[in-house]
Amino acid sequence: MDDLQAQQLFAQEVLQPDPQIDLAKAALYMGLSEYPNLDVEEYLNSLDTMAAELQERLPPVSYPLRVIQVINRYLYEDLGFQGNQENYYDPRNSFLNEVIDRRTGIPISLSLVYLEVARRIDFPMVGIGMPGHFLIRPNVAEMEIFVDPFNQGEVLFPEDCQERLTEVYGRPVALKPEFLQIVTPRQFLIRMLANLKAIYFNRGDFPRALATLDRILLTVPNAPLELRDRGILHFRLNHWNQARQDLETYLTLMPTAEDKPVIRQLLEQMEPQ
Repeated sequence: MDDLQAQQLFAQEVLQPDPQIDLAKAALYMGLSEYPNLDVEEYLNSLDTMAAELQERLPPVSYPLRVIQVINRYLYEDLGFQGNQENYYDPRNSFLNEVIDRRTGIPISLSLVYLEVARRIDFPMVGIGMPGHFLIRPNVAEMEIFVDPFNQGEVLFPEDCQERLTEVYGRPVALKPEFLQIVTPRQFLIRMLANLKAIYFNRGDFPRALATLDRILLTVPNAPLELRDRGILHFRLNHWNQARQDLETYLTLMPTAEDKPVIRQLLEQMEPQ
């Protein structure tokens, strides 16, 4: 499958209303540009199989904490899923097919596996976009517990989330209520893509960073900072027409941007001499 077809499949999924977005499908479509021979149905079937095996392990009466305990035992002990502590910034940690194959990932990609398996056994859970460390929690009213899929499904209370935040940043960070808000499927995908974008930028892999930005902007069209970053990448890759279009749109959307002089300089460099 070529990149244009992969992009079209991804676009079809993410341009739906948020409640209709299939997270697993969208994440797998996201990987088609990197893995053109990826069989999406095969990996969806893998999640179905995990859920079916897990269903057999559930007790007749399933309290939330008991269900979490059973899921944890199955995913982490039986299947061997784990957080990738040694090579956290390996791009493979952000692709659902690789996470399923290698049984390793980062907080958000392991959260996706956990969420998808839980959904299939009718135990709805939601993503929690805590800065620096993605969590999930049961979608049960008045139940203030969180699950950390990166750390073997450890159950956390809000005070534990405060400690985890301090660990991640290496300094005390105040836990604000918005840090524990539920994320929508669209926000979930943007965060996955933002991780990849940062990895590729840091590696100087501009073509892959550009492809990732294309997908971010399919998910949130006209996001100003993403348009700016894509414009800068096009500039670095000598795609001047695309660079000019993105950077001019950025300045139209953000007329008082602090970096306006820098962006103007880039635009002037692309003017015919």
